[in-house]
Order: sequence, then structure tokens, then C-alpha cells
Amino acid sequence: MEPIESEIVVVGAGPGGYAAAFYAADKGKRVILVEREKRLGGVCLNRGCIPSKALLHATALIAETRRSEARGIAFGALRIHLEKLRTWKESILDKLGEGLRSVAKARGVEVVNGRGYFEDSKTLRVETAEGQKFIKFEHTVIAVGSKAAIPKVFDLGNPRIMTSRQALEIAEVPEHLLVVGSGYIGMELGTVYAALGSKVVLAEVLDTILAGADADLVKPVIQAAAGAFREMRLGIKIREMATSGPQIKVVMERAGESEPKEELYDRVLIAVGRAPNCDDLGLENTKVHRDEKGFIQVDETQRTADPAIYAIGDVTGGAMLAHKAAHEGRIAIEAILGEPTARDFIIPAVVFTDPELAWCGLTEAEAKEKGVKVKIARFPWSASGRALTFDRPDGLTKLLIDPETERILGVGIAGHGAGELIAEGVLAIEMGATAFDLAASIHPHPTLSETLMECAEVFYGTATSLAAPKAPSK
Repeated sequence: MEPIESEIVVVGAGPGGYAAAFYAADKGKRVILVEREKRLGGVCLNRGCIPSKALLHATALIAETRRSEARGIAFGALRIHLEKLRTWKESILDKLGEGLRSVAKARGVEVVNGRGYFEDSKTLRVETAEGQKFIKFEHTVIAVGSKAAIPKVFDLGNPRIMTSRQALEIAEVPEHLLVVGSGYIGMELGTVYAALGSKVVLAEVLDTILAGADADLVKPVIQAAAGAFREMRLGIKIREMATSGPQIKVVMERAGESEPKEELYDRVLIAVGRAPNCDDLGLENTKVHRDEKGFIQVDETQRTADPAIYAIGDVTGGAMLAHKAAHEGRIAIEAILGEPTARDFIIPAVVFTDPELAWCGLTEAEAKEKGVKVKIARFPWSASGRALTFDRPDGLTKLLIDPETERILGVGIAGHGAGELIAEGVLAIEMGATAFDLAASIHPHPTLSETLMECAEVFYGTATSLAAPKAPSK
């Protein structure tokens, strides 16, 4: 079979892959985008970011209607039609997937559906429904994403033990659900199922949730989850899981306790991390190097040890975020074009719990670890008129400021809609803004965005909405 020739081949059509492919096409390159699934969008669109946010929005309405009783607005008995919920969620994914395919066509990007396998550093074999295709390329970008990691001790082959992939299908609403792991996925999906009516128990081996975020920002999330979940167990180790009739028997223990606890659950969600989709790619036929955890090693331009091969997103480790992958896709293409850009960029993180949690730049924990001197200004949402109109005074806005230059080094927000607000923090840090720049920028009233302005005013002791603005802490 005569091979197809292309300047650039992108393997994987998730947020990083399609961003790289489209950008390369915009730059005048002939591009082939290889995706093993029929619907484009990768894990994010099909089994991650998009379906989870759709379900979080839908179930947030349940909590909102319950809170509305205190406002004098009451609704009838709750009825949940899971089939309609699943159909609605899938309709969103179909629209986005079809949109991506249309954009690819408009940009002249050829899409090949099938599983890619590297024959060598310049040849990709693709197993398609019509048979094998061979693609000769000058450069390739690997963007195949990651999958949920499940330790062997939990992998019983029982469908009642779920990863995020199965949990997002919402096959049923189990009466008793155990969530193992308190990262983004565990907290978000635990929130969904608790809203739908499951009695959720969270088990986390660490002594806190959402490791990586500052404790003061996590506090409102903990308080809300403690009310939504049946129980939150921190410092817990899962010793054993076994099938017990229609349920899962779980044995867990807490450090210092003499007797382990044995319980039965209708379903268990394992959310303890993700592993790269690097197996069965034929990387052994290239010069690509992987680390001890299987992630592809890259330099600051996303190039691997093989000069013709670049890798972006989850397969390279670090923060496994769609927006990071998309940005890395552009970095890789610019490097291929001989126009490498600096890799030092600010990556915002958002956890879509209720309340949401978002941060960017330096965290307080990182500042202490690195010995970076900062002053910290905090603005409580209990002083925000807009937050009170939402009945959501549980939020907090936080700035980390260089005490000498007054530049903003980090921003953290916990509260309703924090994910929509954090971009202002990213822009402030990227542009080298000072606290004065933020304080002097007029924000519309009444909005939650004002909390950023007033937090900067706290730094100067002039926050309008606080009776006695506190001096920032060191």
C-alpha cells in the first residue's frame, strides 16, 4: 500500500491534539489528525471535563432549589429521570464533537479514525475500519492523553467498582457510594452523586482534600462537602475490596486504630490518579524516552529525545489539564516551525465543586517551601453584596503579593463561580500587574469580580466593604 505523506501528524484529537493540528494548519502546514474514536475531543470532551461539568451544572440545580425555600420559593418533590439526563449530556458531547470535525474540515485538516502505531520515527501505521494505512511524516505530535489509574488490589473485574469513565455514564444512583480519593475527580463526581441522592463516603489517605491548594481556600469546600456527603474520612487506608453478592465489601483502617472497619457499598469510585496512554503506541520503535511512571520526557519546546517527535498534555505528566495541553500544542508547533517560544506560563487550576475552587501562580504553601517572601491579602465574600444576593457568602478571594515590588505573584479564589473569575488573576500575573493596578481598576458593582479589586485594597488597608481592613499577613 502506498503511504500517505504529511508534514505534520498529530496523534490524538483531544484539546491538545486538535489545538496543535488546527494551529499548524493555520500556519500553512499539511496536517493529518489521527484519532482512534469516532467522536473527536479526546478524554476531556468524551469522558472528562465536558460531561462532568454538564452533570455538575444539572445537579447544582437540585441544591439551588433546596436553598430557595429560605427565599420563599418552594418546588415540588424531586424527580430524576436518568435516561433524560444521560441523553441531554450526550447531546452536548455530540454537538461539540461534530463542531470539531467541521472546524477540521474548514481548516483543511485531514482526520483519520483509527489506532496509531509507530513503525519508526517517521512512519505511523493506523489501523482503521477499512484496513491499515501508513503515514509518512516530517514531524509528529503525540497527544493521546491519559486514563484513570486503578491499583491492582481494587481491580476485581466487577462493574460496581468504577473509574471516572463508568461514573460519568450514570448507570444508576447507588444508595451507598464510596469515593476513594479526594482530588479533582473524586470531589467533583462525589458532589454529583450526593446531589442525585447517594449517601457518599469519601476515603482519603492524606489528612486533607485537594492536595496542592491552600488550606484556607479548601476550607469552604470541606465545609460544603461535609454537609453534602454522609461522611469524609481523612487519613484512611483501603486494605481490601471484595465482591459480596450485589455489593462491594471494603476493609479500611485509620492510623492509630486497632481494628479495621468493614463495610458494604453498592458502588465504589476509584479516583486516585491517572496514567498516560503510552502503551501499544510503538514508542519502542522510536528514540522517545519515558520516565519510571511511563510519562514521555520532553524539553521546554515539548520535543522528545527523538527530533521528529513531540509530545504534549497528559502523556508528559505534570498538571493534567486541558488548557495546559492546548497551550503546549501551540508551543510544539511553533518549535517545529523554528519559532520556539518561552515555556514559562501561568496555568490556572479549577475544581468545579460547590463552592468552586480556583488558583493560579504561587500558592502560600509553595511560597513557604521556596522561601519566597510574600504578603497575603484576603477578602471574605461575607462582605460582598453580590455574594449575598446569591446566598453564597462562603467564599474567599486571596492575593499573594511581593512586599517590595507589590507585584501580584498568586491568586486564589474559593466560591460560587470561582472558575470564571480566575482568568483575571492569570492576566494580572502574566502582565506583571501590581496590587495597585488591580485596586485602581474599576470593577462593576455589584459583581463577584469586585472581590479581586477589594482584596487588592485590603493590601493597602482601604477596602471599602470592610469595617476595619486588616493589614496583610507575612
